[in-house]
Amino acid sequence: MPKLKTTILTGFLGAGKTTLLNRILTAESGERIAVIVNEYGEVGIDGQLVVETEDAIVELNNGCICCTVRDDLIAAIRGLLASGRPIDRFIIETSGLADPAPVIQSFILDEVLSANLELDAIVTVVDARHIARQLSQEEAVEQISFADLLLLNKIDLEPEERLIEVERDLRRRNPLARIICTTSCDVELADVLGIGAFDLKNILAIDPDILGEHEHEHDQSIGCVAIRDYEALDPAALNGWLTRLVQDIGADLFRMKGVLNIAGEARRYVFHGVHMTLEGRPGKIWQSTDVPVSNIVFIGRNLDEANLREGFRSCLVKRHALAS
Repeated sequence: MPKLKTTILTGFLGAGKTTLLNRILTAESGERIAVIVNEYGEVGIDGQLVVETEDAIVELNNGCICCTVRDDLIAAIRGLLASGRPIDRFIIETSGLADPAPVIQSFILDEVLSANLELDAIVTVVDARHIARQLSQEEAVEQISFADLLLLNKIDLEPEERLIEVERDLRRRNPLARIICTTSCDVELADVLGIGAFDLKNILAIDPDILGEHEHEHDQSIGCVAIRDYEALDPAALNGWLTRLVQDIGADLFRMKGVLNIAGEARRYVFHGVHMTLEGRPGKIWQSTDVPVSNIVFIGRNLDEANLREGFRSCLVKRHALAS
């Protein structure tokens, strides 16, 4: 049987990987896709943001598949292959802090993966607004360097002269990758899947030691704070707290995201943030079988966990009413 094509989606925190994944899953390609979503935090948010689909979706939380949950990635793929479920393609969405090199190595060196899967392309989503700041992180540099396709996303947020500068820098860092400029990762499926762009020779030119021992260590100053609470949130208090938060620590706040239980609302509230940028929208309706709950994750440098938890608790309806 032919090997199953596999696409790896990479990109730094908040670039738009889940948006791209949702576009792929709703494109009605007719393919049966197995998806593995990896998140750095112990509370999974992205899995809740992936569109409802009949495709197989596996979540790997509390670590990056380039290091702490790398064995879990291999086990998840092996499990899907052994399940007997019909699969036409694999898509792996990595954590925003993942180094692609150890992930690539897994597909080459693991006997089961190499016998059954073929890497089609490394697709890296780049945040046009925040990429200059993010390049201070080694992971962001590696994600760009190993890409077969670079999606320069959020171009609607930056002036043309700035985009020209960013694209020039991307070409300098990776002259072999194709670059597609996008808004909200709006790209043709044929430009992302089945493109046959992965070439091990190019990878070896970047990292000749990729097939050797490849341990990845994260910057120890970068951490994750995950909060879950079943008490409803006061919307005005929440808005005020998040606004003050990004003003105070936005430079060190790489990513925040949440699916929230807002008092009096029939729908979940979904919000995203990257540094000083915040955006939110209503999500899916709470069903009668659902237990409304808020899940929120912060990823950044030198985070004060106690302060974040207390700030969140101050937005709970009961706490806010007492404080008032």
